[in-house]
Amino acid sequence: MNFIVNNWFLIVALVAAFGVTIYAVVRFLELPTAAQIAKVKEWLVYACMEAEKELGGKTGKLKLRMVYDMFLSKFNWLAKVVSFEQFSKLVDESLEEFKHLLESNKAVKNIVAGK
Repeated sequence: MNFIVNNWFLIVALVAAFGVTIYAVVRFLELPTAAQIAKVKEWLVYACMEAEKELGGKTGKLKLRMVYDMFLSKFNWLAKVVSFEQFSKLVDESLEEFKHLLESNKAVKNIVAGK
């Protein structure tokens, strides 16, 4: 008992270090896999289409914000591990695919145009 009383600060420091280590490992294990990122990118194409349909052209920052808000409500767990910069890069990649869909698929073009 004297050992615990005399070394309580050391015990607390060891428990805190152990807790931080466990937290770091869990946080690393929560990082998204390639399959999860692919599914998120597919969903982002849909979110970009919805933002384009609702806000129209020349509103890039507003559309990005709308897509980010949709992302937060849909993938709340992922929003904790993906920075906004990483998210913005994912949106840029999804926009390229969305633009390709607009050019090659008349049905998507009609949906965005509201027909």
